[in-house]
Amino acid sequence: MDRRSLIAGAAILGAVPLVRARAQAANTIKIGVLNDQSGTYRDISGPNAVACARQAVADFGPRGFNVEILVADHQNRPDVGANIARQWIDRDGVDMLLDVTTSSVALAVNDICREKNKVHINSTAATSDLTGARCAPTTVHWTYDTYMLAKSTGGAMVRAGGDSWFFITADYAFGHALERDTGNFVREAGGRVLNAVRTPFPGTTDFSAFLVQAQASRCKVIGLANAGSDTTNCIKQAAEFGITRRGVKLAALLMLIPDVHALGLATAQGLVCSETFYWDLNDRTRAFTARVAPQLGGAKPASTQAGCYAGVLHYLKAVQDMGVAQAKASGVEAVNRMKAMPTEDDCFGAGSIRADGRKIHPAHLFEVKTPAESRAPWDYYKLLQTTPAEEAFRPLAAGGCPLIRA
Repeated sequence: MDRRSLIAGAAILGAVPLVRARAQAANTIKIGVLNDQSGTYRDISGPNAVACARQAVADFGPRGFNVEILVADHQNRPDVGANIARQWIDRDGVDMLLDVTTSSVALAVNDICREKNKVHINSTAATSDLTGARCAPTTVHWTYDTYMLAKSTGGAMVRAGGDSWFFITADYAFGHALERDTGNFVREAGGRVLNAVRTPFPGTTDFSAFLVQAQASRCKVIGLANAGSDTTNCIKQAAEFGITRRGVKLAALLMLIPDVHALGLATAQGLVCSETFYWDLNDRTRAFTARVAPQLGGAKPASTQAGCYAGVLHYLKAVQDMGVAQAKASGVEAVNRMKAMPTEDDCFGAGSIRADGRKIHPAHLFEVKTPAESRAPWDYYKLLQTTPAEEAFRPLAAGGCPLIRA
């Protein structure tokens, strides 16, 4: 064999791994979990959201294609989140972005995914603008939103006599949307919004001055338009000041089970909150929790983390139904396929995805148990009422989503 033949043979052999790598990449769906891994929202999102996404991949089972999960911390900063999203899509070939905690980051990533034609399944950001004026054909908003929270928790507080409100609001898109939507429900029910203060986000840990200002307004309800450690810090400091002992009610408009755990039942007892998933709600939620629990470090999954599980599971069903090549080529087509297929999972049961990208399922109003009522660790909620799926979220025509034709 001459030298030319040897070189040609070596070139062919060298090309084989490259061909295999390209074939593997073409048959691999890449999911990027972009959330808060270290800050205010770590406990309601963070590593346990990643664990739930991985559990969805495991539960989906044999599929004929590969799934790779990437993870990044956006630090609750829109610029950081946007840069990661662009790099993932342009350099790493990510097909779907998941979770995207923090509404300001979510809205930035929402625009990038629309521009790049990639799927965005949002679980933890709450702004209802994701299915309203800022809706995108590539976005599905899964777990909750500010409209649902305002209607369920806010509406319940007004019906119980809380007709004058003062808001302590996280000063970014989520807090503004939650204050807006709750305020609308309060006024529609004949109540009044006396005032509001905006607290810097992130970075506020001392809420004492804001609580004193709220108490001075003589409101009946202090609406906490915040989340995560901001909410727990507000509740703890309100207890220290004895605010609730003076007859003022706290409305934790977004409080999840990790927040209750952080507060402890002695402090959190009696608080009312709205959730779309609770680990001990029924046999299916308990079965899911049993499967994922070994990866959660002793915690129970929050609704936001369950939303990551359910969103990934439904997305993979759509990919299998339409084919990997088509799913990778067009996020719009992948989301359209998701909308066309009924949803079904152990966390939320049967449901659907509307034309505006809103995932529809029931909303549950819970009251936090007293220490005496709790039978075991993480046994924190008693169910007060359930709002049916078709009533829980904003009416389709009322959100101003440009995807909806009049």
